[in-house]
Amino acid sequence: MTGRDGGADLVPPPGESPVVVLVRPQLADNIGAAARAMANGGLFHLRLVAPRDGWPQEHAWRMASGADRILDAAQVFDSVEAAVADCHHVFGTCPRPRHVIVRTLTARAAAEDLRALNARDQRVAVLFGPERAGLTAEDLACCDTLVRYPLNPAHMSLNLAQAVMILAYEWWTAAEATPPRLLVTNETRVATKGELEAFLERLVAELDASGFLDTEHKRPTMVRNLRHWFQRGAVTEQELRTLHGVVTELSRGRMTRGRLPEPDPAPPWGGAGEADEGQIPRR
Repeated sequence: MTGRDGGADLVPPPGESPVVVLVRPQLADNIGAAARAMANGGLFHLRLVAPRDGWPQEHAWRMASGADRILDAAQVFDSVEAAVADCHHVFGTCPRPRHVIVRTLTARAAAEDLRALNARDQRVAVLFGPERAGLTAEDLACCDTLVRYPLNPAHMSLNLAQAVMILAYEWWTAAEATPPRLLVTNETRVATKGELEAFLERLVAELDASGFLDTEHKRPTMVRNLRHWFQRGAVTEQELRTLHGVVTELSRGRMTRGRLPEPDPAPPWGGAGEADEGQIPRR
């Protein structure tokens, strides 16, 4: 039984990695969505404890969105004890642990511990309870560590696949090298300050020649505002080349046609041929 043809080429990572255990899952759709979340986060090992409607279930493959191999390799057990018998540690997700003294982690801290334990070739299972009520006290008694997601206390309800996704995401990002902030420049690069300065000098020179900066008492502020504008962002080398081309064409037009005709006696922007600082002439 398979879902979408040509599903993702998913294989278990080398060594140990977390085992996701769905305890008494009720809906095949949620099992499939959980497998999809596992694939997003680089998890592969799925175990099911007493699924309500038996196993396999076709709807799970339909919801897995290409994570077929995770479902194909899923193992089924009658009890939590049997599902975790070969594991060295067992984590259990729990919204509100009560009346127990137990080590409790956020999903981020759990991911860090999972990485450390798996690096020592220790197998760790993470239990997720059924959709309606979560893990029972008896299920939690099999766990040595609890995982609690710090969510809005007024509404902490999660779908089963959402709960798996949070942990899978934290597991993946714990070893992900992608910078948290990145300017994508594709085939160009960020311009150097020297390149930017050369353009600004040329722009100011052309503005002087065109008469835009003729108002002596406003000129320093206007030039400074132009500099702040270009310095504020990461201008790329390609963008500077485009701007140089714009200035070139504007300069050619000015030299070919000369100065623009004298403005009306009372231009709408209230000047003698130049716009007030920070204003755009109205058409």
